[in-house]
Amino acid sequence: MTTHNRPERVAHMVQQLLAERFARGMRDPRIGLVTITGVKMSPDLREARVYWTVHGDLEQRKHTAKGLEKARGFLRREIGVELKLRVTPELRFTYDEAIDRGERIDQLLRQVHDEERTQHPEPFVPERDE
Repeated sequence: MTTHNRPERVAHMVQQLLAERFARGMRDPRIGLVTITGVKMSPDLREARVYWTVHGDLEQRKHTAKGLEKARGFLRREIGVELKLRVTPELRFTYDEAIDRGERIDQLLRQVHDEERTQHPEPFVPERDE
């Protein structure tokens, strides 16, 4: 990914670094299978909004959110050491609702498709002998 916009470059590096940390696993058992879906940096690079999702139900999401908040300082330190920025950004974790919305849309489309099938079954077409 080549870009000339510094906040975008730093966001990309932060996303990669966090993804690596989560792939290796965190010590906090509350943090489940986290996927970092995006990072947006403020123009002054002082704040990073980290979008994440987790495999599991609502309860798992709540536990993971608490674990992420607890690990914020550790992750911020890791970013500072690894990226050597003049100012290490504050991390703000935001759950990414896009995947949930996509799954809900898929579920609704399947439901509509199933309803159409039961209301309008395919007509019987006898096979012809040739």
